[in-house]
Amino acid sequence: MPKKGKKAKLPLSDEEQLLLFQQKLLAEEEMAKKKERLLSQFLKDKLAKEEHNSALNLNKINTQWRTVLREVKTRELHKDIEILSQTFERVVDCKDSVIKSLAKDLSEAEEQYAHALRSHLHSIDQLLALQRCRLNLLEESYNTELEALTKEFETERKTITDQHEKEIHYLQDVFMAMEQSYIDSEYESKLEFQSMWDDLKNKNLEEKHFLRLKLENIVEDLWRRFQDALKNYTDATEDQKIAFETLQVKDEKSSKEIEAQMKKIQRLQDSIIILKSKIMVHSRESEDQNQYIRKDKELVLAQLRKLKAQRTQARELSQENLVKLTLESNATLKALRRIVDKGEKILKLAEICRKFETEEEKVLPFYSSVLTPKEQEKIEEIYPEELTEQLAKVIVNYTGMENFWKRYNKVKLEQLSLQHRHVQLLEINGKLREMLKQYLDGISVSDEVMSQLNPLFIVNHRSNLPQPLSTPTTQPGDKPPPTTYIIEAAHVISHIL
Repeated sequence: MPKKGKKAKLPLSDEEQLLLFQQKLLAEEEMAKKKERLLSQFLKDKLAKEEHNSALNLNKINTQWRTVLREVKTRELHKDIEILSQTFERVVDCKDSVIKSLAKDLSEAEEQYAHALRSHLHSIDQLLALQRCRLNLLEESYNTELEALTKEFETERKTITDQHEKEIHYLQDVFMAMEQSYIDSEYESKLEFQSMWDDLKNKNLEEKHFLRLKLENIVEDLWRRFQDALKNYTDATEDQKIAFETLQVKDEKSSKEIEAQMKKIQRLQDSIIILKSKIMVHSRESEDQNQYIRKDKELVLAQLRKLKAQRTQARELSQENLVKLTLESNATLKALRRIVDKGEKILKLAEICRKFETEEEKVLPFYSSVLTPKEQEKIEEIYPEELTEQLAKVIVNYTGMENFWKRYNKVKLEQLSLQHRHVQLLEINGKLREMLKQYLDGISVSDEVMSQLNPLFIVNHRSNLPQPLSTPTTQPGDKPPPTTYIIEAAHVISHIL
């Protein structure tokens, strides 16, 4: 017989044993974690103290060692400073002696330079005086010779001008006579001139150029000779008479040459005057012809400018059209490429979708409209559309796409139905996850589970659900309180899965 006051221990169930075993394991793990934390904290503190002590000891050693090194360094520096001061004094003495010797040499050199400068200036003054005397003598001789040459030049100039005036009068008389004879023989000269005008013009130009070159060469030769004479005169004063005689001979020769050239010039001037009179007549005729030609030329240039302007405008228009055409062609090519790519993509997708079609879809790919006649009438009442010509044309153009749109709409409906089904399945999945979470929370023991309401957690035949404070007394007329049923999550999952 069992003793009174003591209850017999009931045998534990498997679930309770598992719970106790799990609680023990959790307690042991927590204790092991606490021990590891304490050990790691102790070791960290000890390591920090050791590091602090080592840093302090190093600082102390460094300070003591620095004082020793400073004392040794100061002794060495004092010795070096003494040696350097001695050497510096020795070097300064040497430099002072060198400076004194150089100062003496410099004073002697300055005295020598002053003496040489005085002697040089005295010799330069003497040379300048001699040169001035020489220049004065040369200027006097130059002036006397220049006056003589100017007198001779003026006399020759007067003679030449007199001869020139006489020849001009003579030529005027000849010109009058030639004009009279020219008036008589004008018709004949015109005929002859047309044949000989080009030849005479070329010959005249060649002769004129040739004579001009000759005269320029002669004048240049005379000027060179005159300069050579002046140079010889300035360079060699002793040979003045000889140079003067040579110049006189050269002057006579040049005067003879000038006279010969003047005669030639007179002859050429006579021929030039005759030709000028002929040229004047022909120049008038040529001017009239040139005027007509210029007018024609201006008209042709104006037409040419107009044509150029028209050509430029046409070229600009053609360039603009070409640019537009290229841009539009590029745009069309890109659009066509996009359409081709889209078509290829659609065909590829159609081939892929063809694999996933059912046998019914393969046999009957197109279906008739699912709507009843009443539903179609309602749609027509809601969206009334008058059939116009434009709308009829558009419908005719898109008649070939009816089957495509049927299949597209069918796929779209299936897609929407699958999305709706996906949403429903997500909701069911969420509910199942909540139920599974409740089951797992009922099995496991943790702070979160203990803080929350759990109908499966029972200790000493008591749960952590809130109990009513007082049971209401039922009266005969009142309804009984509603009964609440609690279903285990494991039971629900076993039936669902």
